[in-house]
Amino acid sequence: MNRILMILILIVSFVPQAIAVQPDEVLDDPALEERARDISAGLRCLVCQNQSIDDSDADLARDLRIVVRERLVAGDSDEEVLDYVVDRYGEFVLLKPTFSGHNLVLWIAAPLVFVIGLVMVFSVSMRQRKLSTAAGMTPEEEQMLAALAESENDHADKDQASRKPTD
Repeated sequence: MNRILMILILIVSFVPQAIAVQPDEVLDDPALEERARDISAGLRCLVCQNQSIDDSDADLARDLRIVVRERLVAGDSDEEVLDYVVDRYGEFVLLKPTFSGHNLVLWIAAPLVFVIGLVMVFSVSMRQRKLSTAAGMTPEEEQMLAALAESENDHADKDQASRKPTD
């Protein structure tokens, strides 16, 4: 068991660690660095697309982190930095898109399709329930059907007996 544990430790120790923010990117002012980290956490890496630029090792993410820090050092507010990046790369760069008129359909479409789907499932299940109860027969109806089937069989037997085979 100890041997397996040692092998696992060796394997893990040789796996490169994913440290996105490089030491040369870190600002000297801790308050500015904290603001930069907060902004970077909300910006999407355009290469990875599922990571923030703060978590990504891509070159473009590094460039964006540097741009964010440069804008903060220049005196921009957080909103100004975000506006600058969005103007340059589009709203797709935001991990949390804004709620505005041009993307209203995106915000409303998913819940609307979900509600429509629920209504359709409910209506189909109600229709199936009505059909299943309508298809069931009462005991009197079953007796009537059995009597009709029996009289039909008797009639068919008499019809067959009345025919004479031709030789």
